[in-house]
Amino acid sequence: MNREAQWNAFLIHRKYDFMFVVARAREQLEGRCLRLALPEGADSRIVTAAARLTKEHGVRCILVGSPEIVRATMATENIPADIVDIIDPGTQPPDRALIEACLTIRPDMRREIAERLIRKPLMHAGLLVATGRADAMVAGVTCPTARVIEAAMMTIGLTDGAKTPSSCFVVQPRVTPEEPLRTLLFADCAVNADPSPAELADIALASARTLRELTDEEPRIAFLSFSTHGSAKHSHVDRVRTAVALARERAPQLLIDGELQADAAISPRVARTKLASVGNVAGQANVLIFPDLDAANIGYKLVQHLGGAEALGPFLQGFARTVSDLSRGATVDDIVRTALVTLMRSLHR
Repeated sequence: MNREAQWNAFLIHRKYDFMFVVARAREQLEGRCLRLALPEGADSRIVTAAARLTKEHGVRCILVGSPEIVRATMATENIPADIVDIIDPGTQPPDRALIEACLTIRPDMRREIAERLIRKPLMHAGLLVATGRADAMVAGVTCPTARVIEAAMMTIGLTDGAKTPSSCFVVQPRVTPEEPLRTLLFADCAVNADPSPAELADIALASARTLRELTDEEPRIAFLSFSTHGSAKHSHVDRVRTAVALARERAPQLLIDGELQADAAISPRVARTKLASVGNVAGQANVLIFPDLDAANIGYKLVQHLGGAEALGPFLQGFARTVSDLSRGATVDDIVRTALVTLMRSLHR
């Protein structure tokens, strides 16, 4: 097969699978029959996505919500009601196992409060994940990110060593026959508005774990700034440099560099120009840690809408079990792709 034919074949494959990590998720989930909790079961996009996940990928979806509303939505979408599980936490008898799990995670909570909380769809779905009845949870088409994170904190909790919940986007830049396929992780794009040095370090370590789960590649972590290795002086730069030192102290085995300007982090040519010693991160970083939410959110949207990159997320990080947030404007395709990648991450927990 010549170069042009190879390129055309790649484009067809890429269009079908959206991006590398989605293709990898499809392969890893085949035959697994994993269970996905969806606490917004009355939303038609969720119902349609659940049907696709079941039929095309063998996922067992648990829709949390009123059975009457869920079934009515499924009937409107011409989806058979028996292909998913439906749980109505508002009317079913109290689930003692979920109550006990809630009290174990939050020992300061009174039992009557736990009994009320498990009747809320987000909390109920989170506890299904915490107790192993579901492998992951995906939510956010009707709930703001803050509520999804609150529910995950109260039910699933943070993984050992993590103190900061955070998020990331998987970004795949536009490729050409001359430019190889490349997958990047941008963090934190959705949760922490003004992270401290310790929080930035936490975000970096969580992002390294996420990249391994998604791509099986070795993380090369760049802490971004408007300065490269002291080229500018400012308190904002000092904050990033402190975060670099903290991350290296906590995880000396990881490849970490910073502070770096974005071009020095991703361009080998620029890295050689700006740095006396390039090392093993500059110019080839695959995890980009932004100094604050302004920079991260603006950055991923610019490369997506002006640079033609594909972006998927946000994926939540730092939790003991896998949970992902969705944009309230998410399409059915967005939900399916996010669910597949989230379930793939659950295989590593």
